Amino acid sequence: MEDFSQNEGFIWYDGELVEWKDTKIHVLTHGLHYASSVFEGERCYDGKIFREIEHTQRLHHSANTLGFEIPYSVEEICEIRKIVLKANNITNGYIRPVAWRGSEMMGISAQRNKIHLAVAAWEWPSYYSPEAKLKGIKLQLTKWRRPSPETAPISTKAAGLYMICTLAKHEAESNGCEDALMLDYRGYIAETTSANIFLVIDNEIHTPLADCFLNGITRQEVIRIAKDKGIKLVERHINLEELEKAEEVFVTGTAAEITPVSEIGQYKFKPDTICKLMIEEYNKATGQK
Repeated sequence: MEDFSQNEGFIWYDGELVEWKDTKIHVLTHGLHYASSVFEGERCYDGKIFREIEHTQRLHHSANTLGFEIPYSVEEICEIRKIVLKANNITNGYIRPVAWRGSEMMGISAQRNKIHLAVAAWEWPSYYSPEAKLKGIKLQLTKWRRPSPETAPISTKAAGLYMICTLAKHEAESNGCEDALMLDYRGYIAETTSANIFLVIDNEIHTPLADCFLNGITRQEVIRIAKDKGIKLVERHINLEELEKAEEVFVTGTAAEITPVSEIGQYKFKPDTICKLMIEEYNKATGQK
């Protein structure tokens, strides 16, 4: 099994390229103890980062929502990415910018803590294998739910929001599924642990209203594709029982890209016209052959 801490290459860390294995943080860093950390997941296709500006703006938004300011502008971070990709000789891969509070203060308060920024990149194929994409993945319903906007900064890509995702995904994988479907705090369908979800019902695409989870950048791209292709797309609250009416289901995300779903508990689906169209159009948008 790959140990990411032992990768070869370079990580951009607080203003300079550092050997991958030498990139360290202190054990008392605030981001580790109190989850004051935000990040992005981005893909690079043939040297071009997909929706680079949108990802970087969201990184800044996430940090600002958590009460800190990243000491590098959107334009500077875009240049940093290019430095990292070049240093690691990557033209097709995954990029992970992450910003966090350091260890100057230890406790809930962290006003004096230094804000750190690191950017790593590595070669990474599709989140799911080609075989899984063709057949569709299996999801398991989890007990963990997406929280109310009054209890968590739901519009951010903040580290703390992913704790329940790891718990849900581990349980799903232990039961032979690829991922877990999460409901929201009201009991409506929300998303998987790392991807947004879409249902095809009577040749229309329905997707949960992103009012308590992240409005994914790939999700926004699918909505644009549907509009361009004249396919009706409805954003609304969706009850779990409505899976019974869905002919096709697919999930979207930077890592997952466009991945069909074949099964969610007792509900079965068969990837068909809409799934194939979305995959083809997304590949065109990202410049994939």
